Amino acid sequence: MMNIANLGEVTVGYKYNSSLQNRPKITDVKMAHDIIMRMMDMDKIGLQEQIVVLYLNQANLVIGSSNAFTGGLTGSVVDIRIIIATALNLMATGVIIAHNHPSSNLKASTQDITLTKKLKTALSYMDINLLDHLIVTPENEYLSMSNEGLF
Repeated sequence: MMNIANLGEVTVGYKYNSSLQNRPKITDVKMAHDIIMRMMDMDKIGLQEQIVVLYLNQANLVIGSSNAFTGGLTGSVVDIRIIIATALNLMATGVIIAHNHPSSNLKASTQDITLTKKLKTALSYMDINLLDHLIVTPENEYLSMSNEGLF
């Protein structure tokens, strides 16, 4: 007979550690960029790709954030299942993703565009909006893939 006592227990939930009134409200791309740059490891921004995710509620208040993935010099593996699972756990209605280009090239690569479209589609099945994907540089410049119509 199987012993079910050894099975893992799944719990889903989120507990706010601070008032929503103290959370930043994303009103434009510049504000999102400023928050993202504070999250980036500035010692590595010119060396390794980093993926940062902001999770927002319906009022565009940041309810969670994650330094989700760190890669190599020219790329990073992004597991969209982790982004989606976190968004669902936080009960987010919007997501902003960002990554740096250590080379300072602001052009979105084919891989950047493919990932963004795939993430947007996957999130949409959960009624979660991908609001933007920012590419940032060590020089504090950025590209909004949404504003550029890339997804």
